[in-house]
Amino acid sequence: MNKTYKVFFLIIVSLKIFSQDSIVNKKSNNMTLDGNLEYVENNLIDAEVFYRKAISVDSLNNVASYNLGNSFYKSQLNQEAANQYKTSIKKSNTKQERHKAFHNLGNVYMQNKDYQSAVNSFKSALLNNSNDDETRYNYVLAKELLKNEQKKKKDDKKDDKKDDKKDDKKDDKKDDKKDDKKDDKKDDKKDDKKDDKKDDKKDDKKNDKKNKQQQNKISPEQLKNLLKAMDNQEKKVQEKVNKSKVKGVPVKNKKDW
Repeated sequence: MNKTYKVFFLIIVSLKIFSQDSIVNKKSNNMTLDGNLEYVENNLIDAEVFYRKAISVDSLNNVASYNLGNSFYKSQLNQEAANQYKTSIKKSNTKQERHKAFHNLGNVYMQNKDYQSAVNSFKSALLNNSNDDETRYNYVLAKELLKNEQKKKKDDKKDDKKDDKKDDKKDDKKDDKKDDKKDDKKDDKKDDKKDDKKDDKKDDKKNDKKNKQQQNKISPEQLKNLLKAMDNQEKKVQEKVNKSKVKGVPVKNKKDW
């Protein structure tokens, strides 16, 4: 009896749990459908509310997660859309679900001009469904845009290098001009010094001439004194001459008569 009772109890519990899961799934699915109706009517905010409620009731509801990403994408909330598509990829149970999520994730990256990530996403989408022409086209387009972007970056680097070289040349020219200006200033200073020296010499010569002229100019009193001194000197000289004459004259003896 005890064993029979236990088996019967487990059957009841299992049925109850399964019944609860069915109710949860149904409730979540209904909310997802309500969200889809709002999405079609372009009521994106209301659609987002229903999708979020559906996910809160059943976190494994991948349809709600994927459609929530579409709602964000349509509202141009690219970062939120990308995050939601990544969540949908993790929840995906089939290749078809993964293909759709990767495809739309690639579209988000294309809008963000992240072409490398777009290429990777479209490639993953093709791995899950290689027959989708739209995904194939987007993949080829993303690769082409990526090549153009890389080429442009290389060209920009080359241009930057050329500009750097030009700037270096300009700087060298500026430095040369500065050096020339410095040299010119030095030369000007030297010339100024030379001119100053010349001017000083000229001034000295002028001063010498003035001094000489001043020396050559004698006042009347100085001239009188000078003449007196000369007269006195001449007198002294004459006296000396006369003395020498007296001494030189022989003394005549008196004749005897």
